[in-house]
Amino acid sequence: MAITVGGNTIETDEEGYLVNLGDWSEDVASFLAQQEKVDLGPNHWEVVNFLREYYTEYQIAPAVRVLTKAIGKKLGADKGNSKYLYELFPYGPAKQACKIAGLPKPTGCV
Repeated sequence: MAITVGGNTIETDEEGYLVNLGDWSEDVASFLAQQEKVDLGPNHWEVVNFLREYYTEYQIAPAVRVLTKAIGKKLGADKGNSKYLYELFPYGPAKQACKIAGLPKPTGCV
């Protein structure tokens, strides 16, 4: 499968995750977010950028429990809880946010 963003064709897997992490850009994130029916605001970008940094450091997309704990450590308890994250990404903070961040599907996500 593939998507076209800004005249560039970008390969995705059957679930819509980017095949090549290097294809990601903020425009691609916005396009993927539209497909996911997520209206990206500053709080969404905070999580997306956090995930990209996490992936760069650990080479893995965190599952939701790990994500919640790590965000709590970095951004504070008010943001490091699943209620907050599910409000931002209703179809699963790890799964949906990783897709928008251009990362692979987190391990253990169905």
